[in-house]
Amino acid sequence: MLEHCGTKDIIHAGTYFGDFLPALSKACAPDAKIWAFEPQPENYRCAVVTTFLNNLANVVLENAGLGSQVGSMSMLVTDRIGQPLGGASRIIDTQKSLKEQIIVKEQLVEVKILKIDDVVPIDREVSILQLDVEGFEQQALMGAMKTIQRSLPIIIVETLPDEAWLSENIYPLGYQIQGKVHSNTIFAIQY
Repeated sequence: MLEHCGTKDIIHAGTYFGDFLPALSKACAPDAKIWAFEPQPENYRCAVVTTFLNNLANVVLENAGLGSQVGSMSMLVTDRIGQPLGGASRIIDTQKSLKEQIIVKEQLVEVKILKIDDVVPIDREVSILQLDVEGFEQQALMGAMKTIQRSLPIIIVETLPDEAWLSENIYPLGYQIQGKVHSNTIFAIQY
């Protein structure tokens, strides 16, 4: 990511405690911004501290998840015995999950969901869109399609969206899978 920031902005979702923010901030061009999203309340508070301690003036940090629609959803933040899930916290479909798993309301927090297309202004170009959102990548991409079509950023996802959805929405723009780094898949335009 550091090598491909260029002069454009970066979208970094699943910010966790902000561990990537200092390096990304330093690698960005002077006028570029990092649009960072972390819905889990405790992780967000830690990311705020990371941003403050490192004096990261080019970071726009949102206490929100990303999706295809603006609203709110339930996030699983603890296991059954109350231990925090930390970076493994995830947005869930409560209708489905409460029936299929033993989840109690005390394990959940309600989190704000935003669309990238509503947050990142249309006059901002994006070089990298990185999503580590615990299986919610397709929904986050759905809410970013105008930004993707406008900027054609490198897309990095931890969980691959449905192949049919990729074939309908991402591949027609000229994207191809360029490889994997750790558990992340990288899509880029082939020039």
